[in-house]
Amino acid sequence: MVRFFSSQSFLAIYSGCLTVVFAVTVLAGFARPWSGNASFDQITVRRMNVVEPDGTVRLVISDKAEFPGLYLHGKEIKRADRQDSAGMLFVNDEGTEDGGLIYGASKDAGNGPSSFSHLSFDQYDQDQTLVLGASLEDGKKASGVTVNDVGAYVITPEFIADAERVKAMPNGAERSAAWAKLNVKYPSAAERGFFGRQKDDSVRVSLRDTAGHVRAVLMVKADGEPALDFLDGAGKVTREISGNK
Repeated sequence: MVRFFSSQSFLAIYSGCLTVVFAVTVLAGFARPWSGNASFDQITVRRMNVVEPDGTVRLVISDKAEFPGLYLHGKEIKRADRQDSAGMLFVNDEGTEDGGLIYGASKDAGNGPSSFSHLSFDQYDQDQTLVLGASLEDGKKASGVTVNDVGAYVITPEFIADAERVKAMPNGAERSAAWAKLNVKYPSAAERGFFGRQKDDSVRVSLRDTAGHVRAVLMVKADGEPALDFLDGAGKVTREISGNK
């Protein structure tokens, strides 16, 4: 018996049994759903998805390379124009995009520094209705808050495909005509109000009608002069009240 326990056959069987027990233990650990909490001093990731117990994505935090496309009712639709910034994507209870935060900055030789930040919140199954943004380009600074009206239609995969097709067209009359046709089928968002700093160094409040036409502007110009302008539907100033009058 002692000779058997020291034999090569016993050692091979013993080793095999240990391997099987170890494999079962590891697999059982992976199969068991994680139900505890963990604390980390630091975690480094390229992308993090926050999900509900049923797997519905609710928040994505990502670098540029892994930034997601558009989420519509639990399905992700690729978007080529979302590869230039890192940030966060908000997703509602139904798995549809509900706004987000993107940002970026760079300094190119000969062009100087540029930067942008964009925080937005969307209407249900539609586009952004509230936007907080800031930018720097060619030495010109702008920042402000924008309130939009969006279309009554629902954003669908077909709408995204149509928009991406037009975006991919070369600039010119044909592309402009395609955009005009697309806007008839899917009316674009209309800006209703804006408060912020403009690239001409003025600060202003701009109010628009339901068609997006500017109807009233309260501003302080770059030279410090205050002014209040009223405009008609064609954009013509019908009355101006200046702080110097």
